[in-house]
Amino acid sequence: MPDGWVTDVLGDDYRALTLPLADDDEGEVVATLVRHDPGLVGLRPARAVLYLHGWSDYFFQTGLAEFWTAQGIAFYALDLRKYGRSLREHQTPGYVETLVTYDEEIDAALATIHAELGPHCAVLLTAHSTGGLVTALWADRHPGRVTGLALNSPWLELQGSSIARTVSTPAVAQIARFHPRTPLPNIDPGYYARVVDEHSGGTWVTDPHWRPNPSFPVRAGWLRAILAGHATVAAGLSIDVPVLVSLSARTHINPRWSEDMRAADIVLDVETIARRASSLGDTVTLVRIDGGIHDLALSPPGPRAQFYRQLARWSLAYGWG
Repeated sequence: MPDGWVTDVLGDDYRALTLPLADDDEGEVVATLVRHDPGLVGLRPARAVLYLHGWSDYFFQTGLAEFWTAQGIAFYALDLRKYGRSLREHQTPGYVETLVTYDEEIDAALATIHAELGPHCAVLLTAHSTGGLVTALWADRHPGRVTGLALNSPWLELQGSSIARTVSTPAVAQIARFHPRTPLPNIDPGYYARVVDEHSGGTWVTDPHWRPNPSFPVRAGWLRAILAGHATVAAGLSIDVPVLVSLSARTHINPRWSEDMRAADIVLDVETIARRASSLGDTVTLVRIDGGIHDLALSPPGPRAQFYRQLARWSLAYGWG
């Protein structure tokens, strides 16, 4: 494949392209663009979706890709630097000290999409969890670059409330100032992996090196960047395109395992996120999925189908400008 695309780990219908980025203090840095390529020879779609994953994650949601390409829309996913396909042995997994850092790979991914599909191709930016925070902040800083944002359980605020963020920020900032890569206490009990990952009791096949259980250590410098992003959202964004925020109907965060966790968001407080959604821009649609989990695309079949129906309806009405 002389153009740089190679067969992806997901199989023959997927291709991967390494995007070289500027080196950082740990050395070489890359991102990876994945496209769904189901063999539609000669077609050049006029619309494309670019997807960003969440924390301690990578792109493996093939059903999401197939949902979009079935509608004649090109699908691309970006494994951010130091995650998944882009993680190198010399790197601290998932680590950045400002979310603005991700502008480089988002810009590179969009440039690749437009090089393949033409400068006038309409691009819808979609993202999950931490990726939703990253893309919301990016879209606010870069008006006119995409036609819409479809956010799947975006991490727009710290669990609990802005009060929890305000109280914790000074302590995190103090640690990050002197020891930014210091890992903070790991509070991941492994319940979300139990819901999702086949090797931990769920139903989805994932790579345990790219999506470990427990998750990658949360480090002070990274958490400082997240809290700064939350504060920026709380102050109000001015995203100039329509935004869809999709959430589970309920949260079930508990120190003890319960089977109810298979039908709720056990990572984020969905009520807090729902309230914060209005801070994103002038045109925001909020959708709640009964029985959905944190990544709605990985929910049980019924809620997952409802998520896709809502996504299709919104994108038809708002997603393409």
